[in-house]
Order: sequence, then C-alpha cells, then structure tokens
Amino acid sequence: MKKLKFDPLNMIICGIGGQGNVLASEIVSSTLNDMGYRVAVGETYGASQRGGSVMSHVRVSETEDFGVLIPSGEAHIIIGFEPLETLRMARQYANKETMIIYDPRPVYPLGVLQGNQAYPPVEEISKELLALARETHAVHAADIAMEVGDSRAANIVLLGAFSRLPGSPLNTGELSEILAQRFQGEALEINRKAFASGCSAMDLKGGNHQ
Repeated sequence: MKKLKFDPLNMIICGIGGQGNVLASEIVSSTLNDMGYRVAVGETYGASQRGGSVMSHVRVSETEDFGVLIPSGEAHIIIGFEPLETLRMARQYANKETMIIYDPRPVYPLGVLQGNQAYPPVEEISKELLALARETHAVHAADIAMEVGDSRAANIVLLGAFSRLPGSPLNTGELSEILAQRFQGEALEINRKAFASGCSAMDLKGGNHQ
C-alpha cells in the first residue's frame, strides 16, 4: 500500500446511466479495498432509467473511515464519461489541484435531440474544465472502445487512462490484474485491449491537453 498524495483522496466518477461508470467505480473501490485502504463509496442517480445522470463518490484513506460524500470543492480526481456531466461535477467539486480525465464525446439528452434544449459546444466545455482544474485530459474512450470491438468497454478505456494519471492510487498492473477476476474469455480479451488503449492514450498526452 503506497502513501496517498492526499488523505482522504477524493474521486468522483460520473456519467450517464448505461455508460458503465458504476462498474468502473466498483472496480476502483474493490481494488483499493483489497490493497488495504479504507474506502467509502456513495452513488447518486439522477434518474432510474438509462440516460439519467449517475455519479459515484469514492473516498480513500490509509487509516481512517470517512463519510461517503465529498465536500464541495474537494475532489482530487474526476473521471467523466460525458463532457457536460463532467463539467457539472467540476463546477461543484473541482479546485486548482483537481485532475480531470473525461471523454469529450457528448451524449445528447432527449430534449436536445428534439430541439427543445441547447447543448454547449464541446470546445467551451473543455475551456471551462481547464479553468476549473489543475490538469484536464480528454480521452476519446467511446471511439477507442469501438475500435477494439465493443462500445461498452469505454469505461475500461478510461480506467486505463486513470492508471497512468500522476497521483492515481492505482497503477496499471494493479488495475490490469482485477480485469482477469472480473471478465472471462472474449470479454476479457476485449477489455484488456481497451485498458491498454486507454493507457496508451494517456502516455501520448502531457498535462492540460484537450
């Protein structure tokens, strides 16, 4: 168990229902728990059906048990599966030390598709995220997942990117091991490819990239 940069280390994993962000938070939290950290997880659902906002709070400590909810402005890492959802979380929880990994591909709500609501340009979202945080890393997880053979693996792509983030409590090897416990056969091979592609996407980036 390595020393955490912050204790507690506060992480938010957010997106839209059906994107696999709950599974991602389960993988992260269970891996950290197995390594001996104290882990608290809280989840909120904006709507029960597919397409509603979903957010997980993951709080990690070496020695103490903390409440599941992260105070406003105290997230150290935000992993976002959808750009506007990422921005909503950053506005409430980010600070000048926060590091953000997100997929810049929008998932448009029904109201936007019907022409009743507006969706801000992704370029504007990216600029605001960068203004709110220390580092932002845009990783095209959904596109990468489709390239490796399964769009549902976007969550694993982002976990690969997360494992390469400076200050991440989990390294590539630790997260890669848990995949073999979670998946089998063809699903395991696809998720291994997705994870490796997420790692590679981050390796090609420095800080403050869009």
